[in-house]
Amino acid sequence: MPSLESAATTLPAGLLSSRFDDLGVTLGPDGGTLRVWSSSADAVDLVVFEHSDLDWITDTTPLAPVGGGAWEVTTPLLRPGTRYALRVDGPHAPGNTFNRGTLLVEPYSRGLDRGGYDDWRSVVVDGSFDWGGVAKPAVPMDRTVIYEGHLKGLSKRHPGVPPALHGTYAGLAHPAMVEHFLFLGVTSIELLPVHAFATEPRLLQHGLANYWGYNTLNFFTPHAPYATEQARREGPEAVLREFKGMVRLLHEAGLEVILDVVYNHTAEEGIGGPRSSLRGIDNRAYYRQTDDGAYIDVTGCGNSVNTSTDAAARLVLDSLRYWAEDVQIDGFRFDLAATLGRDAAHEFTPDHPLLRAIVDDPRLAGVKKISEPWDVGMGGWQTGNFGSGWAEWNDRYRDRVRNFWLSDVDYARRASTAPVGIGGFATRLAGSANTFSVERGPLAGVNFVTAHDGFTLRDLVSYDVKHNLGNGEHNRDGADTNRSFNHGAEGPTDDEGILATRRKAMRNLLGTLLLSAGTPMLTAGDEYGRTQRGNNNAYCHDSPLTWLSWEHAPWQQDLFAHVQRLIRLRHENPALRPINFARLDERTPSASVMDWYDEHGETMSSERWTNPSHRTLQYVAASTPEVEAFNRILLIVHGEEAPTDVTLPEIAGVTRYVSLWSSAAENPEEPGIDRTPGEIVAVPGTSMHLFRVE
Repeated sequence: MPSLESAATTLPAGLLSSRFDDLGVTLGPDGGTLRVWSSSADAVDLVVFEHSDLDWITDTTPLAPVGGGAWEVTTPLLRPGTRYALRVDGPHAPGNTFNRGTLLVEPYSRGLDRGGYDDWRSVVVDGSFDWGGVAKPAVPMDRTVIYEGHLKGLSKRHPGVPPALHGTYAGLAHPAMVEHFLFLGVTSIELLPVHAFATEPRLLQHGLANYWGYNTLNFFTPHAPYATEQARREGPEAVLREFKGMVRLLHEAGLEVILDVVYNHTAEEGIGGPRSSLRGIDNRAYYRQTDDGAYIDVTGCGNSVNTSTDAAARLVLDSLRYWAEDVQIDGFRFDLAATLGRDAAHEFTPDHPLLRAIVDDPRLAGVKKISEPWDVGMGGWQTGNFGSGWAEWNDRYRDRVRNFWLSDVDYARRASTAPVGIGGFATRLAGSANTFSVERGPLAGVNFVTAHDGFTLRDLVSYDVKHNLGNGEHNRDGADTNRSFNHGAEGPTDDEGILATRRKAMRNLLGTLLLSAGTPMLTAGDEYGRTQRGNNNAYCHDSPLTWLSWEHAPWQQDLFAHVQRLIRLRHENPALRPINFARLDERTPSASVMDWYDEHGETMSSERWTNPSHRTLQYVAASTPEVEAFNRILLIVHGEEAPTDVTLPEIAGVTRYVSLWSSAAENPEEPGIDRTPGEIVAVPGTSMHLFRVE
């Protein structure tokens, strides 16, 4: 691993220490050098295995201490293909869990091989690859549309992908999949975890699997089961080569690859769980714990990586640099990122050395950094607090948008009026300025309505409650507060009125997502109205329940066409994707000047913003471009089920409103009617309508 000396002027001193340089295996002409770090060990051994028998030890070589907690050995036994492990011993003391009899995965290993469950061996890989001159797409954030999906689930059932490639790295980059991504219009494929991971013993006991992958074994190795059978037979070198080939092909198509990375905890679980790597190397340095060695778990997964120590923080940073440089990854979404920002007192701080290092490291320049800005510990909810250079999943956006189109409508059916007005919804539509500072701008918010965890879009409009019995936890797992609305029947129904209302609700949610200021994230399958039959926590189902179906009814094809059109309109209209928040006292470049009108075409009054009986607005956004041409749009939002009349605003210089899209139409290609200022328009209940202003 290269030194960080080039970044000395920007990165924290602790992360620059030479004691952490070149950890792992570095290959040379006469073999390789292995460096391991453990501040408390008094003995570290390299154990080498027979290639074809991972239980047959062929050599054991001690590493020598070289200062600062680093241990090192150079040997001709370390060459591409070598299977090896570590044995580490040290003193008995609170927080130490040394056991010299345990074979451990070397933390920086680029490949893994498996004997039996909980029986992993590190593998030396060369890693060379011909990128053919293909560069990263470098999609600007204001042009980015993220598509979150599962590596296996995306292609597992695609009829255009050869069966041998179903659910694999190669399958994701197959022309049939690339065609889908490009035809839809998304720019960046965000993959659920692809670092090597394991299934928890309790799931295996129930005949289930960890499908999502949030249970990491090693931060440098791609998950081998996602490779083709041929690559798996050839070994870790071929698995890595297939992964890089996937990235290269997606880059050739102009598509970015973003990885969902889990640095907040590992598969070693709580004390008493597997001792597979970090726990056996230096438990005290790598995991959060009290003085007596009890774990402090802020992730809900049994352990929490202690990034307040230089060793753990450097491990994370080195991993990011490896994936961004050697594997050419375009961005990272950090699972439970609040954990990474906790200091030695276990409190979150946006100025945490690791969080700033991730942003300031010149070798991560241009890489997208997206936080899931919370964890389950005290003070863990930190949306809006990650500072410049970070984008954040905006759960406030998710909740307000769901409330407006679903739970508020449900409430109004029972109480004759909605619980709140339209002001909070408008704030989210305009970029969440009350969450993200002027300096960071609207693109700091990654807007989403659904994600891998929770209801799918279709289930969100079809179920009032979760249906998770198949998870083996008696329906206790998964969120109980979903802000969903079944529209009159729980789950499947033949009632065409209910089905039509659900379809329009999906169009409203998608329209809001793709027409809002901020960075949109679409969950894979929502473009077709995928269902998980009411399961809002399908993390343990590797089955057709979670794999995308590619057989679609006519209404699903219409829904896809809506999403496709909305993404195209977002691309064509810069007023919908401002980079900056507009300032009232000056012209702000790359912002959108926003004006708000009520259903009468009058400027919104303060009373209208908060009155629950007034849930209609007209939103005019005008771009202040630096590069693109001037652009102005009108968006009508009506949040009540009863239809209403809307008088279009009369604005100086405006002669007409050109219809671009309506959520009220089943078919997005139905021609709209152009309108004139001052014209009274009949607006259907709970609907959105987009116009270009001329």
